[in-house]
Amino acid sequence: MNWLETVRWDEKGLVPVIAQEAASGDVLMFAWMNREALQKTAELGQAVYFSRSRNRLWHKGEESGHFQTVHEIRLDCDSDVVLLKITQQGHEPGIACHTGRHSCFFSLYQDGQWVVTEPVLKDPGSIYK
Repeated sequence: MNWLETVRWDEKGLVPVIAQEAASGDVLMFAWMNREALQKTAELGQAVYFSRSRNRLWHKGEESGHFQTVHEIRLDCDSDVVLLKITQQGHEPGIACHTGRHSCFFSLYQDGQWVVTEPVLKDPGSIYK
């Protein structure tokens, strides 16, 4: 069986993907992939996602230069979530979030409100033209 056939794609042909920093274990972002994106990710060794808002493939870093080098591609026990173990490229420390932060998960629920826990490492206006 083709390895892509093992993945349980949703009704839109997508699978959720978690990008985790290989060195630190930090969860950096959540995105979606279709078959073509997962295939290209495996071939290139860099993360390629499917942008639902743009309805097209999105090579992470294509605009920002913040590419993701993929070390491992893992599939969960139900075959319906992909985990990428990556190294975030393009800035030190790596910026995975479009807000200019290391991780997209920078808001912490605390005492009935969301508290921002990570600084902006680079102004998004200078990243995205």
